[in-house]
Amino acid sequence: QVQLVESGGGLVQAGGSLRLSCAASGRTFRRNAMGWFRQAPGKEREFVAAHSWSGSTYYVDSVKGRFTISRDNAKNTVYLQMNSLKPDDTAVYYCAASRDYSYSSSDYSAYNYWGQGTQVTVSS
Repeated sequence: QVQLVESGGGLVQAGGSLRLSCAASGRTFRRNAMGWFRQAPGKEREFVAAHSWSGSTYYVDSVKGRFTISRDNAKNTVYLQMNSLKPDDTAVYYCAASRDYSYSSSDYSAYNYWGQGTQVTVSS
C-alpha cells in the first residue's frame, strides 16, 4: 500500500521560512514525477511545484524565486523549501506522486497518490 506522509507545516510570520517533507512508502518513485499542491479555505486545490525524475522542476508563478522543490531518491522523499512566506501562502499543502508520468506536471489528474496534507499558516 502506497503512503505519502507530509511533515513540517506550522505557523510562521510573514517573511519567514518553512521546509515541508513528504516521505513515500510502499513503492519507489525515483522514475516518477512528484509534486506539491495547496488548498486555501474556500478555494480550489492549486499546483505549487513539481519535480521530474530527471531533475527538472516547475513552479507556479506566484512562488518562483521563493520556493524550491527537491527530492532524495535514496529516502524516497520530496521536499519543499519555502522562503519569504506571505499570508497568501496560507493553505493546506499536499504532496503528490504520479504512477504513470516521469516529467513534471501541474495537472492534478497526472498524480495518483496523495498525502493527508499539512497546514501552513503565515501571519502578517
